[in-house]
Amino acid sequence: MSTEFNQNNYSIKMDKSISSFKKDISTLRTGRANTNMLDTIKVDCYGQLMPIEQLATVSVPEARLISIQVWDKTNVALIDSAIQKSELGINPQIDSQTIRLRIPDLTEERRKDLIKVLKNMSEKSKISIRNIRREANEELKRKLKDKTISEDQNKNFEKIIQKITDTSIDNIEKITSEKEKEIIQI
Repeated sequence: MSTEFNQNNYSIKMDKSISSFKKDISTLRTGRANTNMLDTIKVDCYGQLMPIEQLATVSVPEARLISIQVWDKTNVALIDSAIQKSELGINPQIDSQTIRLRIPDLTEERRKDLIKVLKNMSEKSKISIRNIRREANEELKRKLKDKTISEDQNKNFEKIIQKITDTSIDNIEKITSEKEKEIIQI
């Protein structure tokens, strides 16, 4: 029993998968303004693609308004162009070095589309967690074959990994449900 199985490694991997899912869905547009909506937009500036946060101060002064205070006046047009080309569907308003994004109300059709995207992201995260479980179970099989763990230990570890997996998938479902309510909310 020299090399012991460490289920914490797999628990940490599943937690990272959940964190990644949370970050991904934070970019989904709801009825409220959110600086994370701009995370996927890259601006072709200084010879490379840069996120808006590296070119300006982004804030949310009101519930339906994002304010972008551009540091270098020459970048205002570049940021404006990048926002218009993005999938946000918002026309920026420019006032000197400040770009304002008014967030319009979501239509019923757009809400349904966003929910489909959310469910798709949710399913991908669940698959990721199941893959981590499979990886853990394969390690257990190797250890059992090499006789570094006993049959009883193998069964116990499989149960532990399954509990961690179930908890992680439940977390994703709760997060998905909360985000879905946020999208539906008018």
